[in-house]
This record gives sequence, C-alpha cells and structure tokens, in this order.
Amino acid sequence: MSNIVAIVGRPNVGKSTLFNRLTGERKAIVDSTSGVTRDRQYGHSDWNGKQFSVIDTGGYVMGSDDTFEHEIRRQVQLAIDEADVILFLVDVREGLTPMDEDVADLLRRSTKKVLLVANKVDDSNMSNNVAEFYQLGLGDIYPIAGISGSGTGDLLDAVVSDFADGVIDTGDSLPRIAVVGRPNVGKSSFINTITGQERNIVTPIAGTTRDSIYTHYNMFGFDFNFVDTAGLRKKNKVEENLEFYSVMRSIRTIENSDVCILMLDASQGLEQQDLNIFSLISRNNKGVVIVANKWDLVEKDHKTHKEFEQLIRSRISPFEDVPVIFTSVITKQRIFKVLEAARQVYNSRSRRITTAELNEKLLPIVKEQNPPPAVKGKWIKIKYITQLPTAYPQFVFFCNLPQYIRDPYRRFVENRMRELWDFHGVPITIYFREK
Repeated sequence: MSNIVAIVGRPNVGKSTLFNRLTGERKAIVDSTSGVTRDRQYGHSDWNGKQFSVIDTGGYVMGSDDTFEHEIRRQVQLAIDEADVILFLVDVREGLTPMDEDVADLLRRSTKKVLLVANKVDDSNMSNNVAEFYQLGLGDIYPIAGISGSGTGDLLDAVVSDFADGVIDTGDSLPRIAVVGRPNVGKSSFINTITGQERNIVTPIAGTTRDSIYTHYNMFGFDFNFVDTAGLRKKNKVEENLEFYSVMRSIRTIENSDVCILMLDASQGLEQQDLNIFSLISRNNKGVVIVANKWDLVEKDHKTHKEFEQLIRSRISPFEDVPVIFTSVITKQRIFKVLEAARQVYNSRSRRITTAELNEKLLPIVKEQNPPPAVKGKWIKIKYITQLPTAYPQFVFFCNLPQYIRDPYRRFVENRMRELWDFHGVPITIYFREK
C-alpha cells in the first residue's frame, strides 16, 4: 500500500536533516541559513518492513515574514490534503514561535495523523524545554536529534503503526498501466480518447488508496487496468502549487502501477518536473514509456523528431533504454502505438531468465572477455549469476570481492544484459554479492 509522510514546519527547524535521516541519503541540502530548501525532495524509507514515501516540503524563497507565512500555509495545506502522516517539526533551541502556532492551528483542524516532533534535543538540558510545545494541543511530543538520529526510532514506530502490510490488490492479475505527467500535458484527454464512449468496456475497480481508481480496458486486443488519479477529486484550494500537488499524486499512482506512461508536452519541451517524475518511476522500478504529446503543435523539419528524441535520452541518462513515442491525442496520431509499447514493456518487466541461460550467455562475458578491472592488485572473479524471484528484474552476481565493483562496470554489465535480452523501458537492479 502506498503511504506518504510529509515533513512540515517553519524554516530552519531541520526538515531537510530529518529527511536525510529517514531516507538514508544526503539529497536535501542542509544549511544554517533559513529557506535553503527551494526544490522539494522526494525519497523512500522503510521501518519494520513497512515502506513509505517521504516528502521534504520546501520551495519557498527568501523574503518577508508575510511571504514565509503564505508559502508555509500553502504547503501545510497540501500536506493535509495528500499525505497520510504529517510530521510537524519544531525547534527546541528557539522555542515556540508565532509561526509554529499558525501551522499548528491548520493541523488541528485536519483529520490526518499529525506527529509533533521536537528537533535539536541534543542533550538532557534541551529535553526540559520540550514541555512548552504541549500548549499547541497536538498530543504527544517526539523529541529527536535529527543530526545524530537520537529518538527517531520511537518516532518511526509511531509513523508506521497504522500502515497496512502487503501489496495492493486490484482484484485480478491484469497489468496496471498508469498515465502520469505534469498538469495539462494531455493525460485525461489520452485516456478519454482511447476509452471512447463505449462505456461497457470500462469498469471502475476500487483501489486500496483513497485516490487510485483501476479502470478495466478491454478493447482492440488490449486487456489491462488503467491506474488513473487525474480529475478524480476537486482541488480544495484555488491557489496551490501545481508542481508539488502533481508529484504527491504521482507518487501514489506510480507505486500502484506496473508500467507508467510518462506524458510530456512537446510544445513546451522537456522540463525539470518531467525529469523529477521520470526519476520517481525508475526509483520505484516501474516500466516506462515516454510520450511526447501535442506533437502537432511543434514546428518541425526532417531533423526535429530525431533531435528531440536525442535530447530526451541525454537528459534521462544513464537509464535511456526507453521507448519514446511522439503523439497528438487531438488527431489520434500514434495513440495505440503507446498501448502496444506499454504492453511490450510490461512483458519485458515480467521476464524470467533461467539461471542456466544467464550463466551460459553472460558468464563468458564477465568472466573471460571483460572481467572487472583489478583493484589494488586484487582480481575480481565472478562465479555465478541468478535472477531473484521479484516482480521486476533483479540479478545477483556472486563474486569474491564485491566491494571493489564500481559503477562504470555495473553499467557495462547492464548494457550487455540489455543487448542479450529485451529490457526496453525496464529498470534493472544488479547486486554483487560474496558467495
């Protein structure tokens, strides 16, 4: 089940530090200057076997207190709308501030699970300062030190206590195809066009999350479930950050799918938000088909198609073995080619390669023709390869010194595997382990 945890709070309380702690990465920039987080960060975490997505709310720029208050209020409201658990971070060193009280006022009115987290409790003296935050009326306080990780275990126990175990059940084993992308790129128009007015071919199946709906599509030789969130709920606020909103909803849609059709607006080119969503897809190990829609609006010559495709592949590198299709939903140009590509990617993602075939075809390459380069005078010998029994392609290479395998060699191995077997549009995970 897809769960989203959002970290909210006023500037410089340590949201990015906590984000890095929960995701085990150092993606978010941490600085003592307030307002450093300008691009929102999205990551994954798990605790006691329960996985969830983490969002570090940021995106406001330096300005007056009024600007801060407006941006923070907007982001807290978005978190209330979309997240399952909200971590409200306050700073014990600076104490309770009017801005904290404003955020708490918004959170008290919501029905979402809110955990009040007192950060920067680095010693016992700071522990005594936690009590003043009880007046916010948000219940128990979780004292932590984001830098050292102290107290985060108890916090995570509380975060995942209501999360369900298991995998999403759509009622059948049909492929789950999601259409994702920035607002106004043509997602809903695409779905409306291929489903048409033949209402007997679409049957809504309730999803396990509150905003994922599975629509059964069975026509023209295709049989799968669409995972669609577009237009299902009216937006609560007129003024809202569409970039943030679309990504929060894309997280749920992507995690509930097998293959994602990432739709771009060809008339606007490839934007950073498109790359953010592509990154979400690949990090979740989902199949992907890139669709450049509104191709009819682009002024073009005989080179435009090739140059645009090369631009896309260069920007999504190193995972560039992806179908790229140019469409116009309005003129119905190549829209069924998109479905064919999605079906082929699904089949590739589901492919199982026997251990015998893996070792017969790949072992001579990595053992004799192109073995890993020696490190510190030590030779790395790969002895055995097998595929893991998972929903997406994962492979284990057993060798004597796995710690010396570098990223360039991983990419070399992945490229050879893509040449030997069809993994077009499918992320591959490769592990090197000691036998």
